[in-house]
Amino acid sequence: MPTDDPPETFHVTTDEQLRAVSNLTRHRIMAVLRFEPATITQIAERLGLAKGSSSYHVRLLERAGLVKVVRTRKVRGVTERYYAMAARAIVLPDPGEGGPDVLMRHAVADLEAAPVDSERHVQLAHLRLTGEQFAELGARLQALADEYRELSDPSLPDASLVFALFQPAPREQAEGDAK
Repeated sequence: MPTDDPPETFHVTTDEQLRAVSNLTRHRIMAVLRFEPATITQIAERLGLAKGSSSYHVRLLERAGLVKVVRTRKVRGVTERYYAMAARAIVLPDPGEGGPDVLMRHAVADLEAAPVDSERHVQLAHLRLTGEQFAELGARLQALADEYRELSDPSLPDASLVFALFQPAPREQAEGDAK
């Protein structure tokens, strides 16, 4: 089965798809498949999972349309399937006011699981921006992420970049919610 270039984006629109991406293990499987196809065995080895668990999670992702088989090969009479992402980017729906942001939760879990002696750059910056500056910064951050995504080499170690540019709730509202 030939490996075609995947579409640029896949929009998560159904509850099944949202449940599939909301699981941390499946998030990590998609990260493995981000740059190159892999078999169930390769995914399990990379993430330290049992093959049965890896298979279960990949099947759910496949059923939701988030990953797909891109090639097969026969190995000792068994068909080995190579899975890849269905698109270069997965676009999640807006969680809505007060809803959990799945990507940020996964990013924090991955950061907490990263080796403590590994190099990391984590920063929180509070800014005051005009609407135009806010939009420009968002576009520049996206362009920078896209530039480095193009430079990514599957033979190099993984690195995760997470950014969230948002306008927090007004202080009065946030203080009222805390009471």
